[in-house]
This record gives sequence, C-alpha cells and structure tokens, in this order.
Amino acid sequence: MTRTPLSGVACSIARATDLFGDAWTALIMRDILVGLRRFDELAQDLGLSRKILAARLARLVEEGVLTRERYQDSPPREEYVATEKGREFYPVLLALMAWGDKWHAGPAGPPAQIRHNACGHLATPVVACDACREPLTVADTTQLPGPGGRVGPGTQLLGPLIAARGQEASEPVTAPDAD
Repeated sequence: MTRTPLSGVACSIARATDLFGDAWTALIMRDILVGLRRFDELAQDLGLSRKILAARLARLVEEGVLTRERYQDSPPREEYVATEKGREFYPVLLALMAWGDKWHAGPAGPPAQIRHNACGHLATPVVACDACREPLTVADTTQLPGPGGRVGPGTQLLGPLIAARGQEASEPVTAPDAD
C-alpha cells in the first residue's frame, strides 16, 4: 500500500505522523530509548522482518532522529543511538503509554511503569502548560493560528476554523516568559 506523504501539510501533527505514524517506528524508538540499540536486538525484540526494520532505521537516521555509531571494528558493527531530536520524542511515547495504560492495560494492569529518577516516585506522564504547570486537556485549551499556518491539503476546514478563533480571541495571546 502506498502512503500519502504528509510532510507538506501545514500541521505539526501531520508532519510528525509522516515520520512516526506507523507502529513499528514508534516501537523501534521505544526500544532504542529504553536501551536496545543493535540491529539484531531490535529485530529479535520486535519480531518484524529485517527488511522493514532496516528501512525504518534508515529513515530515522536520514531524518536525524538516530545516528549509527560503531561499537566493533572487526567485523564492523554499528548500533543506533538517539540524537537530541530522537530523545525529545520520549515524552510523546510516554503520553501514548499513559493513554494506553488508562484505556487498554487490561485487568492485569500496565505492562511497564515509569520511575522518575529525580524523586524516586512512580510517575504517570502528563502534558502540562510550561507557564503554570497545569495539565493541558481538550476542555481547557484553544488552538490559535501560528506563523506557519495556512489552508491547504490536510487543513482545508481546520485552517479557517483556527484562523477565526485567532480573530475572536478576547485576550491577547502571550508567549511564555523566557527564563
């Protein structure tokens, strides 16, 4: 099946989904960020074909999400390491995990837990406002137009809706303080 590229859609969700939208890519990133970095480890853990794994890893390297680092010279062998861009995908995985734990964990409970090393507590990931630290929900947020927004493929109806909200906003939008 041929996928429609989403990289040209004026939506950050569409652009990120273009790279991370298939289940294998997200699971590859999960494994790498947790500590599995070698091709054979990833293939064994995920149980997917070596051809698909190689293609997904090549794309992640091409996009600057992963790098290949040599760990053995004879024979030459490399492992995959997350770049800063790749490490910043971790909160996205944690948000997916929290949602999956809440709605799909089953009677046995979540298959994994997250310990926050700084305080030692088990943590439930929460997406929060960077200014006030309150959790962000669909009920208490409004999408407003951004500088890169435009109407086009993938935003035919959404683009004008968001633009209208920006014009109707009664309070000025302020950026978070630069600390």
